[in-house]
Amino acid sequence: MTLVWANEVGDVWAEVRDELERVFLITRQAAQTEESFVYVVMTSHLLGRGGAGNAMVAAGLLSAARTAALEGARKGWTVNVISVEADAEPEVVETIAANLLATPAVTGELVRVGPGHLGRALP
Repeated sequence: MTLVWANEVGDVWAEVRDELERVFLITRQAAQTEESFVYVVMTSHLLGRGGAGNAMVAAGLLSAARTAALEGARKGWTVNVISVEADAEPEVVETIAANLLATPAVTGELVRVGPGHLGRALP
């Protein structure tokens, strides 16, 4: 299972670029081997909290997942995004990711875990 957790970055373009490049290299390897994968981002970052750099990474990975899902759908692999709270238990996230990866029926989707998105304007 390829589960890629986004790292925290500062509001410096070089850090954002380096993180997106790190994830891109992992993504490319998974895609080349036709392996399904899941990105994990912080809900607060996806909602624009936590600094511009973190928001750029989270939104970029959501966009990348939706784009990669188009390619994967043709070849039989999937890609999704899980957004989590800061106190998310890794085992819970891994279980949700495994369930997403168990079926090709769900791809290109954002799955929110935790209540951090409630009452917010959602992407």
